[in-house]
Amino acid sequence: MATVPLLPPPGPTAAQLAALHHVRTLGAADHRDALGRIAAALGRAVDVAGLVALIRDHARVTLNFHPDRFVAGGPTVAESLARDGRYRSQYETGLSNGSRTAHPGGERDGWEERLFAGAYHGGAGDEERAKYGALNLYGHPDGAAPRFGSCHVRLRPEVNARATYCHGDSHFGPRDVGTIDAFGAVLAGLLTEAPDAVEAVGRLPYGVDGTEPGRKLDTYVEAQVHGDIDLGRDAEALVADPSFRGTGTGRLLAATARRCGIALEWHSGFVLAADEVDAEFRGAVMVPFAARVARSYARDGVLDAAALGRAAACVVRDPAAWARWGTRDEVLQYVKQLWHVLVRFGRARGGPVV
Repeated sequence: MATVPLLPPPGPTAAQLAALHHVRTLGAADHRDALGRIAAALGRAVDVAGLVALIRDHARVTLNFHPDRFVAGGPTVAESLARDGRYRSQYETGLSNGSRTAHPGGERDGWEERLFAGAYHGGAGDEERAKYGALNLYGHPDGAAPRFGSCHVRLRPEVNARATYCHGDSHFGPRDVGTIDAFGAVLAGLLTEAPDAVEAVGRLPYGVDGTEPGRKLDTYVEAQVHGDIDLGRDAEALVADPSFRGTGTGRLLAATARRCGIALEWHSGFVLAADEVDAEFRGAVMVPFAARVARSYARDGVLDAAALGRAAACVVRDPAAWARWGTRDEVLQYVKQLWHVLVRFGRARGGPVV
């Protein structure tokens, strides 16, 4: 299969420039306060400019996704990526592994209107909207925010310059926002919550030991990438869960990586026996729901990303088969929560990162 030729990125649209400018202005306004917060969090002065330069040049944004979920119009995410090598926003796909409200008037739409000061609300198209990921400061092999998917795209550091950032998830209306050239407030928020992150940042580009998953469900620096994401131009690798080895989804990911001239890597994955799911982490319903998924879709009763994907596909195609559990969207929410259980408690299945 021929490799897609690299083309220069298209110029940012007026909406994208306005979004970047607004968040950059907010970050710059908080810079002096951020320096004091960082010193207080660490109990010492540090070279903030040097830390930010390491992040700019070496930290990677990862875009976590489930490759076997269906996008608007019918194809799976893996099929969509294979078609043209473009990573699309929630507004284009109609799919989200977080809030399922990426539509005009939805909650996500409202959060974006506040975060970007309405930059995307003056007639911008869905294809212009930001693509969501997180900044993998620790170099974790499962990506910076695996709660949003079992696989991820690892972007090149050049993309960092056209992203906006916030400490924590944007749906909380975060205080600490910025761009890579106005990053002090975001760094202050991170180091206030996790002072040891300064050590990981200081070790960039090497980060931490890259064999252990980070299991980041709630604590991350969210990144919103503005502009088109073309895998051949903007990505270094597709990083996949080993449950997709030898499957149609895995073959699609491999073909996409070859076509785009990027690496295909495998992280160690997460597996958990259905009878190991407890009632505490995501609620008592997870216990019988895990048993139901395992009975129909898990090999030897062991849950993994592919088993959950098969269950999600059945929910979409035949919601009546799951009627005792609720509506289609309610059952898909249970699948999402069961994935969180896997990330939090699952054991590794695959080998080391390659």
